[in-house]
Amino acid sequence: MRNKNLFIPVLLSAFILSLFLSPSLSALKKNRGQQPQKTKPIIIPIQVKAVFEEGLKTQEPRLDIPFTIAEHFYLPSLSQNLYTIFLFKVKNEDLGYSPIERPGERQEKKKEGGKEEVQPASMSTPTRLLSSSSLFIQLNKLENGSPGELVREVYIPIRIETDSGSYESDKEEIYSTGYPFPPGHYLASIAIVSKDLEKIGTQYLELSLPNAATITDRLETTPIFSYKNMEEMSSPDTIVTFHKGFFTYSILKFEPNLERAYSSGDTMEVFFYIYGAQPVEGQNFNIEISFEILKGEDVELSCGLQIYTAPLINQPLPLKKTVLITSTTKDGQTTEKKENRQIEPGSYTLSMTITDKVSGKSIVKTSDFVVK
Repeated sequence: MRNKNLFIPVLLSAFILSLFLSPSLSALKKNRGQQPQKTKPIIIPIQVKAVFEEGLKTQEPRLDIPFTIAEHFYLPSLSQNLYTIFLFKVKNEDLGYSPIERPGERQEKKKEGGKEEVQPASMSTPTRLLSSSSLFIQLNKLENGSPGELVREVYIPIRIETDSGSYESDKEEIYSTGYPFPPGHYLASIAIVSKDLEKIGTQYLELSLPNAATITDRLETTPIFSYKNMEEMSSPDTIVTFHKGFFTYSILKFEPNLERAYSSGDTMEVFFYIYGAQPVEGQNFNIEISFEILKGEDVELSCGLQIYTAPLINQPLPLKKTVLITSTTKDGQTTEKKENRQIEPGSYTLSMTITDKVSGKSIVKTSDFVVK
């Protein structure tokens, strides 16, 4: 565990630097300032706005394009904004995938019955498919439980290519996007819309984003998420993008584990940020976290104490335990040996006791998961 974790402080330092200097988020603000508008630009089409208004008070979704918000969470961003990540479940066919027509792949025209027709390309050649639609987000303040002032409108183009050979039209898959929003309590209206604006699917989500500047008397964390795989990209997204099968955060690319389900012997990966911790001289932190895996109220596995010099936590936790086996020989001698065993299938809780050694503040956070 300790040896595997040695790279994390270096990774975190580079990551935090890239986060706060992220060209994608900086460009977002810069571009807004460089485009003075005489009239207010239309970000969300009036057809979509009308559908939003219909369901705004009741939060009743429209299912022309059925989708669900499988999970949402946030991580630090520029200034006091919080980079808010949305994970959706959508059937592929509902995103309107269609063949991409490229020069050289266009089919021959031939006259038949006096009419010109375009013949399909040979199906023996794999065809690239493109989903070309749109996602819109409207953010209204929630005031006394009712939607109030309009805070933000966001347009995110959906442009995803895939091979026809691997495409499964009726398969529901994970899609994602992310955007920096200011702290506050909001109602988010979210729509996936067909290219011709004929199909409009909506969902509504109450969203609470904390103000990090006010978290000074306690420790708090962002939502804790698990992932199956993490990769470092050469650069962050330069535009707000809709992804299939993964989400991004600055230079990191994650394949999420929405079910929080593992096979026996797997390594669980957890990722989150700690607010309220105080840096020591040199801007380093001194944070201790004790990890335990509980089955009910009993400690099934103690993962030990880890020390961090930054508040962004990326921790692997192998799901196996060391058992001390005692045996007695024929001549009455007692022997002991240690043996690694996988934990049994079942429901478990990850318990984390987080302590800021500088301020003395502490908090316990938990996250449930399943071993199959």
